[in-house]
Parts: sequence; structure tokens; C-alpha cells
Amino acid sequence: MTDTIFALATAAGRAAVAVVRVSGPATLSVVQALTGKPPRARMAGLRTLRHQGVDIDEALVLRFEGPASYTGEDSAEFHVHGGRAVVEALLSALSDLGARLAEPGEFTRRAFENGKLDLAQAEGVGDLIDAETEGQRRQALGQLGGALSQRYDRWRDLLIQSLAMLEAAVDFPDEDLPEEVAERARPALRILNDELDAALADVSRGRRVRDGFRIALVGAPNAGKSTLLNGLVERDAAIVTDTPGTTRDVIEVPLVLGGYKVLVADTAGIRDTADAIEAEGVRRARAWAEEADLRLWVVDGFHVKHTVKLEGTIRGGDWLILNKADIADGSELAGANAHWAGEGLKVVRLSAQSREAVDELRAALAEHVADALSGAEFPAATRLRHAERLTEARAYLARALSDIGLEVELAAEDVRLAARALEKITGRVDPEDVLGRVFSSFCIGK
Repeated sequence: MTDTIFALATAAGRAAVAVVRVSGPATLSVVQALTGKPPRARMAGLRTLRHQGVDIDEALVLRFEGPASYTGEDSAEFHVHGGRAVVEALLSALSDLGARLAEPGEFTRRAFENGKLDLAQAEGVGDLIDAETEGQRRQALGQLGGALSQRYDRWRDLLIQSLAMLEAAVDFPDEDLPEEVAERARPALRILNDELDAALADVSRGRRVRDGFRIALVGAPNAGKSTLLNGLVERDAAIVTDTPGTTRDVIEVPLVLGGYKVLVADTAGIRDTADAIEAEGVRRARAWAEEADLRLWVVDGFHVKHTVKLEGTIRGGDWLILNKADIADGSELAGANAHWAGEGLKVVRLSAQSREAVDELRAALAEHVADALSGAEFPAATRLRHAERLTEARAYLARALSDIGLEVELAAEDVRLAARALEKITGRVDPEDVLGRVFSSFCIGK
């Protein structure tokens, strides 16, 4: 890391203030060249930026000496007026002075490589920048603060303690060691095994906070799915007509419920059809609904007897929305309500055209989403990469437990491999291509 890098750290375009960051060994000389008199480290100073005898701007300049900086290197920030011409002039001057434009995520990658952050914390930085909801902000801030890393480090320590006992049994079989020293590793490994099982059972929660909780509106044509979607998102996101089969594709609309990101999808009406385009829409509807976290089966109250066709299609946890309840036959709705409630479904009777009814449904959905995503513990995985490594560690651990008492050498190797799988999450040992993939998703200037 001999290069000195620079980048615009604030959003591009016209603004009151723009921040340009610099990091690397030549930072002090760059600041000296532009200001004539660099401010003291960690002290803001108002300076006129000048290059090749031409004034660029009046700027607030801050300088940080490594390792007490974000990247761990000497670094600086120029707070200038946010006009495009000002920013372009400053970036051009920095390039003339020998610095180069940073690659996406390069500032944070340098922080990782200089030991300022581990890999999980670095991913938390990226998630915090991308956070759109309160739930995403809390999760990303917790990950940046080390909540995820601390959990992995505790698991790794348990593995190392167990590994010490197993290796003692392997390396010093004739020494005066306590009997069954290898067996003493089993209790800690069993505890860790149970914790990994629980973490894997909860593995989707962190990713759903990041990517969005998926809610599918499914049902027959003309049941009122599109009208309900428009009511939930409070705008005309889907076309509503009396013609069956109007919705041909999946319409995804983002929404914030209970402080969490939600994707609500209106889907094509599910029915048998000879129309090739509509049939493809039905296939996509089924596929999206299959992967959804919650499915709302919307039923036309005038045809409530036909809900019997849902047998074998509805799964536990689905909701049944009895639509047009304001004009449908009350006794038939009550019968359907009793039947499906007895099957363990949540049944909601409403009119999708009633603002008050839709607001009540939105409030119920917000409560459901918050309950599903706000676990008591910080999630053990917020990305697919984490889940893959947890699964790998769990497999090695299970094999180690079966080997203790039979082949202690193999058990010790499996425990070692389990520890390495956890280390990959925080970046203690991680191949270059994984680092490149993680940091390439960052914006330039971070």
C-alpha cells in the first residue's frame, strides 16, 4: 500500500459541502502542496486551496496521522463547497500531485488490512451506508461495533480450548496426563454444536433485515390482490381492472413496516390457462410465493366457498384475506373464518377499498414483521457468506464429535478446520478473491 489514494466521499452532484478524502504515505506532502501550511493533526483548519498558482476554494482541512485514523495510514479530508467545478478542480489537483483515484471500498479495505476493522465489521460499514430502514441501521451498526465478531470469536475460543485437549492426547500419549483427556473436550464441543444449530435455524433473519422481508399476495384472478397492494403502499403501483388476468407478471413494491424493509409482491391470478403469457405469469407467481416469507391468500368474498380449493396449497403461517367482506354473505364468511382459523391460519376479513381496513391490515403486518426479524440475540449471519461458513463449521464439528474416542487425530483436525471456517468470516484467514468480492461492493470514497 505505497500508493496515496483520493476520492469524493460525499454524493456526486450539486451540494452545500463536498468531502474529498486522501489516504496514504504522501498525504502530508499533498496537504502541504495545496495549503502551504497544513493544520495540526486532528485539528480543523480553514485554508485556501491553491494549485499551480490558481485558487481552488476556501476549505476546511482536517489531517490524521496513522495509525490513529480510519485507514490506519496518514489521511486527510478537504471539506469544500459542493459545486461540480470546485470538486473537479480539487480532484484534478490531487491527481497532478501523484495521488490516484481510489477503487470502490479501498479506504475500508486498507482499514481492514491495517487491523482497524475485521472483515465482518467492514461489511457492517457497507451495510450502514446502504441502510434504508431503522432495522437495517441497527443491525449494521451492531455489526460495525463488533457484535457479530465477538460471537464468532467466542465460538473460536471454545474450539481452541477443545483442540488443546485433543492435541495433548495425540502428542503426549505416554505422559502423566489425566485419564480420558480427549473426552474432556466433548462437553464444550456439544455446547458449541447446539449453538451452531440454533444459529443456522436463525440464519435467514439477518439477511431478511438487509434484503427485505418478502410478502406475496396470491390467489385467483379478480380476488382483489392489485387493489390490496395499492392500498398497502398508498399509491397506484398495479393496474386494477375487471378483466381477469390483468396482472401478468410479479410486481414488487418496497415498503417499510415496523422499521424493517419489506417487499410486497402482487402476482398473477393462479388458475389453469391456455394463454402462454398468462401461464408464464402463473408460474412466476407460484415461484415467488414459494420463496416468500409470508403469503397472503386473497379470496373474493363472493366466492368464499371456493376456498376449499386451497387445501394442499396453503402452508402453516399463511394468512387468509377474505376480501369484499362489506358486501359478501356474512354467514358464508363466518363459516370460512371458523374453518381456516381451525386449520391454524390467521384469517382477516376486510374490504380492500376501505382505507381503515387496509390500515389495520398494515398495522398487523408491521407487528408480524417486527416479531419475525427482531430476535433477542444479534443474528449470527447477515450475509450468505456467513451462512456458508457456519454450515461448514457445523459439519466439521459434527464429525469431530463422532471421532472422539475412536480417532482422536481426526477429531483434532476437524476441530481445527471448524475454527478456520469461523476465522474466514472475520477475515483472520481469507483468500484474496473473497476480499476483493467483499470490498468491490462498496462505493468509491469508502
